[in-house]
Amino acid sequence: MTKAAEPQRLLLVTGLSGAGKSTVLKTLEDMSWEVVDNLPLSLLDHLLSTPPSAGMGKGGRPLAVGVDSRTRGFDAERIVGHVDRLSSEQDYPIETLYLDCAGGELLRRYSETRRRHPMAPDRPATDGIAAERELMEPLRRRADHVIDTTDTDPNSLQQQIRSRFAGAESAPTLTVMSFGFARGLPRNADIVFDMRFLKNPHWQPGLRELTGTDQAVAAHIATDPAYEEAVAKIEDLLLTLLPRYRHEGKSYVTIAFGCTGGRHRSVHVASRVAARLRAEGFSPTIEHRDLASPPRDLIEGAAGAGKQV
Repeated sequence: MTKAAEPQRLLLVTGLSGAGKSTVLKTLEDMSWEVVDNLPLSLLDHLLSTPPSAGMGKGGRPLAVGVDSRTRGFDAERIVGHVDRLSSEQDYPIETLYLDCAGGELLRRYSETRRRHPMAPDRPATDGIAAERELMEPLRRRADHVIDTTDTDPNSLQQQIRSRFAGAESAPTLTVMSFGFARGLPRNADIVFDMRFLKNPHWQPGLRELTGTDQAVAAHIATDPAYEEAVAKIEDLLLTLLPRYRHEGKSYVTIAFGCTGGRHRSVHVASRVAARLRAEGFSPTIEHRDLASPPRDLIEGAAGAGKQV
């Protein structure tokens, strides 16, 4: 008898508004999952009732479906009923990930972003948080995975998702970061590139207050005669090394680019290299450790020593 094909993976991503659902879905998408967010409940019913072979993405890719209180026709009990029925009647691997968060932290996030809570557009956010928590409770009880993001920043949440939902043959969790040597080497860096040989925008009028994310800074750095050849060779080297790390089963790889203060050259080069790696099929997380630090002449060099203009 021919063995039936393994059913594909389907993950419902749900939880409290502001707890990190968008970050989770974006991370899964970077991991080559098919991602659908906030389908009307009638369409979600149809999707959950469709056999895996017809309902999954092309090429057997796993599917993540975002569901929360903003979903049209949302009914937590109804969703739980569908999941339980399909799990008991069919060999249909539906998992549920629930994102939780303490009310005080959710209130802080809504205050910082100045967004209105979807369940309290004309009332204090605390009212919406409490109402939504009660509404979502059936899904929380049913969840196969629960992640509390109260003390978790977006980068840490991405790492958790990659760790929990990466396939057996997945690539290492890849981080590309920038930093300033004046503020210390990053402890977790596996590969470090020193960008201090490039022209320093700190000493260029009009660029000091900008950062490597600004086009004017990027354009200035690119005028360095060594820039294109050096960065292209770094990219080629990484494209050679990363498949080897994967072959050896390395779980995490952090590539760090440093300059003096960590605001200009390292930021630009890290962003460029991350974009190249993404275009080649990798899924790097980018982190600019010292981007928010203020520009300081004493860090860049006493009295402008070693200026490059």
